[in-house]
Amino acid sequence: MAEKNHYHFIGVCGTAMGAVAAAMKERGITVTGSDERIYPPMSTFLEESGVEIVEGYRASNIPESADVIIIGNTISRGNEEAEEALNRKLLYQSLPEVLKDQFLRGKRNFVVTGTHGKTTTSAILTWVLQSAGREPGYMIGGIPANLGRGACFTDSEFNVLEGDEYDTAFFDKRSKFLHYLPEFVIINNIEFDHADIYDSLDEIKLTFRRLLNIVPSGGVTVVNGDDCNVLDVIEGAPCPVRTLGFGKRCDMRIEDVSYETDGSSFTLVDERYTIPMVGEFNVRNAAMAVAGGMFAGLRPDEVRSAFASFQGIARRQQLRGEVRGVRVIDDFAHHPTAIRLAVQALRQRYPEARLWVVFEPRSNTTRRNIFQSELADALASADRAVVPAIADPEKFAEEERLDPEQLVRDIDAGGGQGVYLPTVEEIAGYVVAEAEAGDVVAILSNGGFGGLHGILLERLGEAATGR
Repeated sequence: MAEKNHYHFIGVCGTAMGAVAAAMKERGITVTGSDERIYPPMSTFLEESGVEIVEGYRASNIPESADVIIIGNTISRGNEEAEEALNRKLLYQSLPEVLKDQFLRGKRNFVVTGTHGKTTTSAILTWVLQSAGREPGYMIGGIPANLGRGACFTDSEFNVLEGDEYDTAFFDKRSKFLHYLPEFVIINNIEFDHADIYDSLDEIKLTFRRLLNIVPSGGVTVVNGDDCNVLDVIEGAPCPVRTLGFGKRCDMRIEDVSYETDGSSFTLVDERYTIPMVGEFNVRNAAMAVAGGMFAGLRPDEVRSAFASFQGIARRQQLRGEVRGVRVIDDFAHHPTAIRLAVQALRQRYPEARLWVVFEPRSNTTRRNIFQSELADALASADRAVVPAIADPEKFAEEERLDPEQLVRDIDAGGGQGVYLPTVEEIAGYVVAEAEAGDVVAILSNGGFGGLHGILLERLGEAATGR
């Protein structure tokens, strides 16, 4: 079989797609790509890496010399380049397939999974290995401050991969993490999510069981021993499994936890650790990273040193600014459990503050009414909750659609104080008028929320100067 020397990436500007494209170019492979939105920092990164990219999707973008077409997860049937690849009977692959063939085979792959905490745990574990001089490759669904980008592939024996249970591509409906050749797996938790591809919690459990089926006998899976769904999934698992958590029955128990406004400390396997992050869920994330470090052969002092210098992740309780005494926080939470845990952590970090939560129902799951009551319970735990209209409501049948006005009524009934404001402009105006010095305004979304963070800070500044 002829050697494959030219790869063309459809959707090249995604974080992982761009990182893989650049890494392959570095190996001397010819790489081209296209995307409908090309802008910094990814466009700059690809240009500096020597990857040729064109804007827009057209059949003519695929070079005659291309040996393999990499089709990104966001690409669907009807995309002109994807259709061209099918019609010309070209060899096409998903990004996880390319990762497996080019970067993961024969390596020690640490895969971090679960409904919540994947990005944070992956970032901490990557930094633990990096700080200890192991130079791991990594793929993380966020931007860790210590690393500067979300994905990088090296010649190290180690890779850390955020293992998403979402499907791989329009032609491969298996979970992405089933391609990652895991030696070490973390399962943080399991809840229902991704209602656009899963019909039930049982379907999600099934894909995690399939993941356990490919962990080798020389590897190990470390799981949340306090999560009943996880405990169900590991029953009869063919690979070694260890439970980790707060419960007395856990193989590795988190003990003697202390919380401060600027960090948390805990004991695990008779060693004391301190992480500059707040909240019970971050203690669990850090403990999972300890387990990963132990499996990689690191000493406790190496892990402690990494924790001390960990700088966090963009969009994970990130302080975007403070104006007029009002702090504006950016957080990625988009599931009822994540919202509840975010509120809990923010109260620990800002114990005297009045806490606002401005939540954008943006995911395919939260725009449905699946979590109508659970969202109300989570948002009622804030002092004030603001909810906008859902985006593109026509994509969902009316009887399946989240009702944000009912959500606000339920927040009030649950002891909270909610308000429905359909647009970003209305939200910004309301918060500026009502927020007081000392308040914390947490903006929770898995998207850009129409630039609300910047708009709010700008309007607060204008109000302060009387403009």
